[in-house]
Amino acid sequence: MWFSFWRSRERFSLDEFRFLTDQLMKVQVVNEVNKDFVIEALRSIAELITYGDQHDVAYFEFFMEKQVMGEFVRILRISRTVIVSLQLLQTMSIVIQNLKNEHSIYYMFSNEHINHLITYSFDFRNEELLSYYISFLRAISGKLNKNTISLLVKTDNEEVVSFPLYAEAIRFAFHEESMIRTAVRALTLNVYHVGDEAVNKFVASDPHADYFSNLVKFFREQCISLDKLVNASKCMGPNTSDSILSSVDEIEDNLYYFSDVISAGIPDIGRLITDLMLKVLIFPSVLPSLRMAVVKDSDTGIGTATSLYLLCCILRIVKIKDLANIVAAVLLCDIETFVPVSEAKLNGFMVNHDMSHENQDSENSGFRSDSDGQSLRVLIPNISSSLNSHPEDDSSEPDHGRTYSALREALLSYITTGDDVQVSGSLSMLATLLQTKELEESMLDALGILPQRKQQKKLLLVCCSSKVIII
Repeated sequence: MWFSFWRSRERFSLDEFRFLTDQLMKVQVVNEVNKDFVIEALRSIAELITYGDQHDVAYFEFFMEKQVMGEFVRILRISRTVIVSLQLLQTMSIVIQNLKNEHSIYYMFSNEHINHLITYSFDFRNEELLSYYISFLRAISGKLNKNTISLLVKTDNEEVVSFPLYAEAIRFAFHEESMIRTAVRALTLNVYHVGDEAVNKFVASDPHADYFSNLVKFFREQCISLDKLVNASKCMGPNTSDSILSSVDEIEDNLYYFSDVISAGIPDIGRLITDLMLKVLIFPSVLPSLRMAVVKDSDTGIGTATSLYLLCCILRIVKIKDLANIVAAVLLCDIETFVPVSEAKLNGFMVNHDMSHENQDSENSGFRSDSDGQSLRVLIPNISSSLNSHPEDDSSEPDHGRTYSALREALLSYITTGDDVQVSGSLSMLATLLQTKELEESMLDALGILPQRKQQKKLLLVCCSSKVIII
C-alpha cells in the first residue's frame, strides 16, 4: 500500500482523490509507522477538495458520497500521535476557509461531525495544538450566516440550548497568549453579527453572560496594571515607556472590542456591558480618584492621570449613550441635574432641571435596569456614598451635592493648579466631552458646554415661542 501511495499520478485528479480516500479508509490505527502516510493523505485531500470546489463539482460529490468527514473523525479517534491531530485540524481549517460554494459549506455544517471535532477532548497542554484548534474554530465562524449557524446549534422549543462553537471558544477568551485572545474575540464578533435572535438570547443569558462580566473584570485588571506602570515610571524613568505603550495598546484594543460588540445591535448585551462598566470599573475605581486629596487603594484603585485617560478613551471609543450621559452627569453636574427618569428610552438619559430627586433604597446597587429593561435607573445614594467616602469621615450621611460638586471642582482645580499631567488630562477630558456625540443636548446644556450654534438655535426657538404667546 505504501509503495502505491508514492507512485506517479496526476496530482489534481478525481482518480487521485479516490485513491487517497480508499487508502485512508483501510487504516485501522494511526501510529509511528503509518503517521507520515496519514498526514500526507490528509494534506492532499484538503488540496483536492479546495481545487474541486473551484473547478469541478464532482470532487465534492465524491466527498459527500464517501462521507469523508466521517473518515476524518474516525482517524482522529484511532490516532495515537499528536501530529496527526495537528494535521487534521489544519486540514479542516484549510477546507472550510477556502470553500466558496454555498452548497458545499452547508453540507460541511449539516451533520454532527463538525460539532464532534469542536468538542473532542484534545490535549491542550500542547500549545501548538491549541493554536491549530482555535484557528479551526475561527475558520468555522467565518462561514456563519443565518442559515449555517442554525446547523451548529441545538434547540428545544425554538430556544438554543447548546452552541458548542461559542461555548468552547470563550473558554480561552482570557488565555495568556494574545493571539489566542484575539482569535476568540474575532470568533465572538462573527457570532454576534449574524443577527440570529435565538443565538443572541443564548449568548446574553446565564451562564454564558458571565463572559461579559469576566471581560470587564479582565479589562479592569489591565487598567490597574497600567496605573502601576505609570506610577513606576516616576521612579524608573523612561525605561518603562515601552511597557506603558504596550499596555495602552491593549486597553484601547479592549475598548474597540467593546465597541464592536455594541455595534452588533444586541440590546441585552449593550445594557449588560453598560452596567458592568459602571459597576465594576467607573464608579468604584475611576471616578473616586478624581477627587482632590483622594486616598487610593494601592491594590484596586486607579490614579488621577490614569482615570482621566481611561474616561477619555471610554467616551471616545465606546459609543453608548447611557454610559456617556451618566459619566458626564456624575462628573460635572450638580445633584439636582442628575435625575434618572423612569420613562427614559434605552438610548437616552434625560436631564431636567425642574425634576426633583427620587429617593432610592440605599441598600440597592449603584444602578440597575428597570424591570421592563427599557431604561437605566441610577441610584444616587449608593453612587454618592462610594464617591464621598473618606476614611477620616465619621458622618454616616453623605452630602450628595458636595460629592458631585467636589468632582467638578476637582477637575477645574487640576486645570488651574495641577501639574502638567493633570492639566493635560483635565483639558482632554473636557475636549472629549465636547466631541462626544452620544451626549444628549439637554446634558450639554446642563454642563454649560452646549455649542454656540445650538445655543443660538435654542434662544431663537425661545424667542419665537414668546412671540407666539404674545400674539
